[in-house]
Amino acid sequence: MHQHIEWDDPGQLSVMALFSNDDAQHAQTGPGDVLSARYQQHIIRVEVEAYREDDELSIGKVIAIIDANGQRLEQLGKLTLNDYVRLPDDKRAFEPSPEDDED
Repeated sequence: MHQHIEWDDPGQLSVMALFSNDDAQHAQTGPGDVLSARYQQHIIRVEVEAYREDDELSIGKVIAIIDANGQRLEQLGKLTLNDYVRLPDDKRAFEPSPEDDED
């Protein structure tokens, strides 16, 4: 069973926005890939087990929940480590670099 998550909007860190004009540099998502997204202003890492191209949707297991200070959590709201989630491509996000955190 998949945990239904209302992902945060990735904003300026959107993977889709970066590659919208250059699909050639964006590799197809597949099993074993680790993707990042935002949930309740935390970084969530998902290890992909399946990708549904028709839906532009990755299905995988939550392998990390990281707060703004870099601390790893076991649970955030209803989301816990090892939960299975669906992550739409438009909710994927790059992780902020340390320089971004200092602003």
